[in-house]
Amino acid sequence: MSESNKMAGGMTGINRAILIAAFVLLAAAIGYAIWRDSAGDSASAAPEAVAAPSDQLAALEARTRKEPNSPDAWMQLGAARFDLGDFGGAATAYEKAVALSPDSAGLWSALGEARVMASDSDPMPAKALEAFDKAIALSPKDPRARYFLAVKKDVGGDHKGAIADWFALLEDTPQGAPWEADLRRTIEQVGAIHKIEVAARLAGTRPRPLTADEIPVAARAIPGPSRSDMEAASQLPKGQQDVMIQGMVDGLETKLKANPADVDRWIMLMRSRMTLGESAKAAQALKDGIAANPGAAARLKAQAQLLGVPGA
Repeated sequence: MSESNKMAGGMTGINRAILIAAFVLLAAAIGYAIWRDSAGDSASAAPEAVAAPSDQLAALEARTRKEPNSPDAWMQLGAARFDLGDFGGAATAYEKAVALSPDSAGLWSALGEARVMASDSDPMPAKALEAFDKAIALSPKDPRARYFLAVKKDVGGDHKGAIADWFALLEDTPQGAPWEADLRRTIEQVGAIHKIEVAARLAGTRPRPLTADEIPVAARAIPGPSRSDMEAASQLPKGQQDVMIQGMVDGLETKLKANPADVDRWIMLMRSRMTLGESAKAAQALKDGIAANPGAAARLKAQAQLLGVPGA
């Protein structure tokens, strides 16, 4: 019996909780997602100038028909479908992307994540594992693939092995990485569930120092929806919340149109898009930022990887 068949039907509440944590692991959006999802119909109050998700999706689908050999087009469609909860559709688009760009670890790990989330019964499908293995072969440090391969150990019963792998990922996690808090929370939860002591080790674990390219622009005073901004927005009437957040992002884009050479603002736009759960738009911001600043491509890509932008 294959490993995936052994795990079939094993989507327990514990496993689902771990996979949901993985769903937001690289999005840096858990705070926004909580209050956005509780905001009822507030999304209808967003500015009319903002395209509806269905319109944005239609535009991306049209692009793949126009540019069927563009891995970037398929990647952005996959990210958009993932953002909308269409995990099977996301996987299909990512499959097209990796066929055209098979050397991208980020695309392979994004495909693996989509395949996991598309599965209703098997917590770690064989095809998802195949994608994560390809990502690791290309980039042994890929954080998403490492996280999910540890999830495989956990759902397979090797809880200590999973925790050890998550600790190893935590040790390699750069200071300020958006997934650090969620990774720590996962370690705490799995440790508590299986009565494995992790508190002392967590207390003694510190994120590694940043490289020059990884210095977090998100921490600087550049306008954009930070967690404190989102907390403030949550105190507003529900109909005003999305308007406030969208206004911040629109302000960033306006400044970039006036000064596309401002690399920090491109990074902040990527961060803002990821915070809003708009990973396809974050990927477009990366592409546009590099086009406007080819000399800063390495820095933009490093920051995009830090933020979990698909395809970075």
